[in-house]
Formats: sequence, C-alpha cells, structure tokens
Amino acid sequence: MPPKKVEAVKDNVVAFGRVRKNLKMGCVGLPNVGKSSLFNLLTEQSAAAENYPFCTIEPNEARCAVPDARYDFLCDLWKPPSMYPAYLQVTDIAGLIKGASQGEGLGNAFLSHIQAVDGMFHVVRAFDNDQVLHVDDSIDPVRDLDTIQSELCKKDLDILQKTIIAEEAIVRKAGGKYKMLPLFTETTTKIRAMLEKDQPVRDGSWTPAEIALISEKIQLITTKPTIYLVNLTMKDYLRQKSKYLPLIAKWVTEHGGIPQDIIPFSIEFEEKLHSMKNDPAAQAEFLKESKVKSRLDKIITEGFTKLGLQYYFTGLLTHCHR
Repeated sequence: MPPKKVEAVKDNVVAFGRVRKNLKMGCVGLPNVGKSSLFNLLTEQSAAAENYPFCTIEPNEARCAVPDARYDFLCDLWKPPSMYPAYLQVTDIAGLIKGASQGEGLGNAFLSHIQAVDGMFHVVRAFDNDQVLHVDDSIDPVRDLDTIQSELCKKDLDILQKTIIAEEAIVRKAGGKYKMLPLFTETTTKIRAMLEKDQPVRDGSWTPAEIALISEKIQLITTKPTIYLVNLTMKDYLRQKSKYLPLIAKWVTEHGGIPQDIIPFSIEFEEKLHSMKNDPAAQAEFLKESKVKSRLDKIITEGFTKLGLQYYFTGLLTHCHR
C-alpha cells in the first residue's frame, strides 16, 4: 500500500473551481483500465464495459449516495417515511490515448467532457492480464500516468492560447479604453511555463488574485482536484501488495500529489462482492475470509471531500435529510 508518512500535508480544499450545485467527479484514464466497471459499481448502473478501446463514447452520468454512519443512525432513530442522503455526481468519460490533444482516438471530444466535470478519479491499471487489452500492448502504470498528464497539459495549452487571443481581441476592440491587466499577462506567462513542462496548474503556488483570475477567465483541466484509483488484481488486493504501487506512489508525490491521493482497489474483488448483494450472509462470509474491505465507500467519500462539498443533518418525523 502507499506510504503513510508525508513530509507536508496539503490542504484538501479545492483552490480552483466553479461555484455551483451538483459538482461532478469524472472517471478518467486510458481505455480498458476499469473506468466503466467502476462507474457501474459506484452508481448501480449498467453502462457498457467491454474489452475493447473506446467502448464508452458519450459520457454516462449518475449519482451515488455518500455513506455516513451518522446519517444511518438518524434514519434508524427517527424512522421517517422520506430519507434524503447526500449524493456524489459521477461521470464515466471515454478513454484517452497518446495524441488525444492532436485529435487521436476521441480527441477533443474526450477532453471537452473532462472540462465539464469538477474533479477527476484518475483510474490507473496496475494488473497483468493478457485477456484484457491495453492500448500500448504492455503494462506500465507510470508511462500511463505520464500519458494522461501530458495530454491534459497540452489541451490546457490550447485553452490558454485561445483565452489570450480572445483577451487581446477585446483590448483591440476597446480602442484604448481598456488595457490588458498586468496580472493577466503575468499569470498566463506563469501558466504557460508550467504546462510546457507537463506540470498541472493545480500544483503551482498561486495568490488569491491569480486563483480568482484563472477560475473566472481560464477554464483549465489541470486545475481540477484528482484522486488516483489504482486497479489491482484480486490476488494483489487481498495480500495488500503490488509491485506497481511503490512506483505509482513515487510518481504521484513527485508530481504534486500526496500518498493520501492514492486509493488502491480491485474491480475484480468489488464485482465478486457485488454479485452477492442479495445474500448478505454470503457477503459477510466472503469479507471475513478475505480479511479486507470494499473500497467503494472510501472512493465516494474522498471524491465528495476533494470537491470541497459539505453537508449538515436534519432529522424529523417526516423526513431525514443530509
């Protein structure tokens, strides 16, 4: 599992983002890494999850209840006829490949779908299986992480350039009545320098004024908070060990993240557990024998927290709301 010690703990509050209702987490990653299968498990949906690239084309959207023992206690205490848990909105987005920013694969259609969400579940494949295709014909999670980050940074460079051109056009049309703010020029220069090095904008050091400007004028993908979901084999998940995890943890910490941003899980394990949902006794026995827990609840709660969402409780005879 990822190392528990960190030198510096980051604030988990979103620095960038839009103020609106129904903030969304998007499942992002290469094709065939488990995004659609995870989406189905989280949301109890039946989105297509086949063993070929670009099985998902149009994004699937659904919501999942955020687990909380305190809410369950209130519902049990009041036993109201109506119950309203907090929900996390989740979007399943088509797989990205190298060159997407230049139109490869689903290209800009994929990237525009990422722009529409507010945070990312970056799903990483960390299992060997000849029966499950990989777009690069080999398993290398660090290479895959580099690919996704590089493509998102390249797309942001395109967004940045279009924003600068639009701002320059406004200045020209104003005929001297409006001048470009020095803060805009300084901030965009700083952003460009980061993106050209494949560094996400969220990992920079920004003043409140810069954050406000970026959030208002430049809707960049790499400002979105990210959780890395590492999909293991059931064997590796049960023994809580994988040869890929130390490499992934090293990459994440070297690229502005912290070990707490990484959640190892196993689609294989979760699907087997889910197949017993109508037999609680069998589920309990399976979990007892496995000596591990499902990670779905943690994935949901961490996604909710990463978006900076908060909730409160109300309990009445007529309803229980969170």
